[in-house]
Amino acid sequence: MTLRRLPLLLAACAALLLAGCGFHLRRSAALPEAMQRVYLDVNGGGDLPRELRLAVRLSGATVEDAPGPGIATLEVPVAAFRTDALTVSGFARITEYAVRYHVEFDVKAADGKPVVARQVIDMSREYTFDPTQVVGNEAQQEEIRRGLTRDMVQAIMRRLEAARLHPQAVLQPESSAPPQDDGGPSPR
Repeated sequence: MTLRRLPLLLAACAALLLAGCGFHLRRSAALPEAMQRVYLDVNGGGDLPRELRLAVRLSGATVEDAPGPGIATLEVPVAAFRTDALTVSGFARITEYAVRYHVEFDVKAADGKPVVARQVIDMSREYTFDPTQVVGNEAQQEEIRRGLTRDMVQAIMRRLEAARLHPQAVLQPESSAPPQDDGGPSPR
């Protein structure tokens, strides 16, 4: 065997090993039929509108600049980051934070009927704080926010794909809050 063929043989072996272990490249989400033309109504700024627009386009849908006849609406009324202190050192200094991202969204078909009922997605990442690296802390928070935004877009796209595969399942509003007690007798 010549040395010129060795890299080709190694690449072929690597491809076979990856295919054999079940590895597949991530594909674009298949959106519900009602979302072939969609208007994105995303509250706030940041990277979420841009990333979501790109993901919807990659899935084969046309993203419109304004609502109108024959156009579904993907509404994101809530998209908010917050940073919480997790641990405090013996010197009353915060040493660990959590960056949390809360998003709510729903989809309405062109005729106003719900395609996906209000969905709530909460994500968080934790990190340690080094008081000697204050500039690095801001950069770390920004990188965490960018990563959470990318992950959030993927989570939204998976929910939209689930709406295509199981339309009745996503018409029920999702709530991450536990049921509240209405003060009445409890069922036994």
